[in-house]
Amino acid sequence: MSLLRLAFLALAIWGAIHPMYWFITYMVETGTGLGGLIDAWYVNASTTGLTWDLTIAAIALTVWVVAECVNRRDWLGLVAVPATFCIGVSCGLPLYLWLRTRERSRG
Repeated sequence: MSLLRLAFLALAIWGAIHPMYWFITYMVETGTGLGGLIDAWYVNASTTGLTWDLTIAAIALTVWVVAECVNRRDWLGLVAVPATFCIGVSCGLPLYLWLRTRERSRG
């Protein structure tokens, strides 16, 4: 595996684990669960802006992933879509780049 692919894989793993650690920590500390976490994303203008920034980036990434997967007929790349919306752009983007740069069999 190339150094570039290893970097994408490492970023996807980090992007899955690190944010999720903080989300789970928050939910355990507050006892509010997922609803409380989502409410916290809109607690002030700063967090609301960041939430919208990431939402727009996630939508743009999804449009790109779907368009490329259809064009290339490479359906495995679609796993980046649920990774993006269930975990975050920090996981979905490097995961898609890792999948996209893999060797594909001809045929």
